[in-house]
Amino acid sequence: MKVSPNEPFQIIYSLFQHEYLGYTFESFIVHLDERGKLTYQHQNIAGKNAKDFAKGLDKTDFELIEWMDKMNQDSIVRKWGKKSAKPKEFLSKVFDPEKGDKPLRTFIKKYAEDCRKEILPRLKGKFVFEMGNDGEPAWRQLCVLPEPASVQFHFKRTSENTTYYPTMTFKGEKLPLPDPSAYMICKEPAWFVINNNVYHFENEVDGRKILPFFNKDKVVIPKKLEENYYRNFVASLIESVDGVTAEGFTIVRAEHKPRPVLTLSELPSATKMLPLFNAPNEEEPPRDETGKIVFSLSFKYGKYKFGGESKSTGVVFENDRGDYKFYRIPRQTAEEKNYVVHLQKLGLPVKGVVCSLYKGLAFSWLNENRGSLLNLGFEVSQPDQHDKKYFVGKAVMELEVRENIDWFDIYAKILFGDFEISFKELRKLILRKKVEFKLPNGEIAIIPEA
Repeated sequence: MKVSPNEPFQIIYSLFQHEYLGYTFESFIVHLDERGKLTYQHQNIAGKNAKDFAKGLDKTDFELIEWMDKMNQDSIVRKWGKKSAKPKEFLSKVFDPEKGDKPLRTFIKKYAEDCRKEILPRLKGKFVFEMGNDGEPAWRQLCVLPEPASVQFHFKRTSENTTYYPTMTFKGEKLPLPDPSAYMICKEPAWFVINNNVYHFENEVDGRKILPFFNKDKVVIPKKLEENYYRNFVASLIESVDGVTAEGFTIVRAEHKPRPVLTLSELPSATKMLPLFNAPNEEEPPRDETGKIVFSLSFKYGKYKFGGESKSTGVVFENDRGDYKFYRIPRQTAEEKNYVVHLQKLGLPVKGVVCSLYKGLAFSWLNENRGSLLNLGFEVSQPDQHDKKYFVGKAVMELEVRENIDWFDIYAKILFGDFEISFKELRKLILRKKVEFKLPNGEIAIIPEA
């Protein structure tokens, strides 16, 4: 042990750039001299020996050590490589640009980025340094600023091109950019270093959107590329950041209440429908339908529809003969989640915003809960582009008892909107293990489960 826990020490965190994993942190214990200054006497600290130095650590230190252990190249190799794999050899093969394992490479990069995302906020108020080229962990001190910086993005569209640049400030002072010595530690979200200060933003800004401005003061987009640029890059930026100023196009900020839309679609099935109306000679399908119905939840805000993902803002881009317009709509995520809970309480096994049920069970559930869905404000729909349309109205069974002198007969029929099917016809379907048939209007009716 290079540093004694019985003598003065300080835990520090050292930043270095790994050949494959990007910016990485290591934790060290450093011996202090009689004046309380850091010395060159140090050693790594990890989960296995952290308790030896517990008197000089707090809860956040233990959390940081745990995350840095997870990010360590040895841990990554143990997680995804063979037991006998050597870290450098394993990572060089995975990250080989031509023969490497691209899916695993992407996954490891995302894993490392997620670790950085957890580590960086916890470094506020800690001793953080850049590691020297010789491995000295306390080479140059960094200050992880506790307060966030702010950013505003500016776009100017003219008849020739579009120029784009950000204004970044900290405590009212503009950050000194461009600066070739600045570098990005973490991109999702942005954490970056300028003049030994580590900055971040209040909102989770994508670092790739500001990275070009470490070396240039603006980006120019040619006219021929602008529509695709606006439809993708600008739209995603407006979605993630409120501070966007526009010249030459319009950003409309609109607020609406969400209306839930429950969409039904079919998982593929290779079976034909059995006709009951006006098609007595048509060939019957050879076997049972085995398909399922997928329920997916989305939300309408005014005339705009957004998927059920948990984004806090929705953005729609419109190009009206060269007149570009964006609609930025704040989403009420808490209310959206309440609609998911309502569906679960009604017995629909929604996970996230989707679920699937066998057809009979799906339409039985829909038939049973139609009134509740309408009362809660749900709209039930089907994909417009789909050739196959299901009957989603209410199915009603009617019973009629006819008395004779010595017996009585029971006659049953099911009404699918304006169309009816007798129990006799229904029984033929059930015996053939059929659950669906075509109505005269072309819609597909599903026999509900009892």
